[in-house]
Amino acid sequence: MPESSREILLEARGVHSYYGASHILHGVDFRVHAGETVGLMGRNGMGKTTLIRTMMGLVPARQGEVLVRGRPVTQAATHRIAQSGIAYVPEGRGIFPNLSVRENLLMAARPGANGRRDWTFERVMESFPRLSERLSNGGAQLSGGEQQMLTIGRALMTNPTLLILDEATEGLAPLIAKEIWKIVETIGESGIATVIVDRNYGAVMARAHRCVVMVKGKVVFDDLSAHMTGDVVHTHLGL
Repeated sequence: MPESSREILLEARGVHSYYGASHILHGVDFRVHAGETVGLMGRNGMGKTTLIRTMMGLVPARQGEVLVRGRPVTQAATHRIAQSGIAYVPEGRGIFPNLSVRENLLMAARPGANGRRDWTFERVMESFPRLSERLSNGGAQLSGGEQQMLTIGRALMTNPTLLILDEATEGLAPLIAKEIWKIVETIGESGIATVIVDRNYGAVMARAHRCVVMVKGKVVFDDLSAHMTGDVVHTHLGL
């Protein structure tokens, strides 16, 4: 289905955001269509996480607006945005260390915004066999890779229409990172729209339909992954 005919799930229009007096985002436009995988790319400190946090209501937008399915949510509370079908896996994971793997997953279980329950506990177990072997373990007892799997699994238990992954493979051993990338592919194939932020630009471009590159709080490239030229990669990503 052509991108133009698919519903826009999440959109930022002319967004400006600040941390204190520091002007971080400078009129950013960004959108994610239903079923689309978008790679959000750029060097460190270019505003990628700030854009995500602004769209999730964690950082206020001073100017511009954020919309979910065409409805303004610029002033909405974060939990309201999440309830509209958007799941956010932040850098740092944020699991509950004193709860077991099972408890971490089941506490998040709910039907999606459209009432669907495609991602059940059983399906998460099938997708994350490592977790199925550690259901009674506390979150703090897991390795970094297992914690990341738990965080993604917990997000899927909310049956989102859009999943945002911020540095999902950061600091993980190559074999574990490879498992995470396979899971990302499975999520995309299931029809969930995905936004991926990751320093492994090659892995992102291989999986994203479209790439958005940010430099100093502005979007400098927004096009199909196939159109990412060597000049764009070298100039803006330093590769």
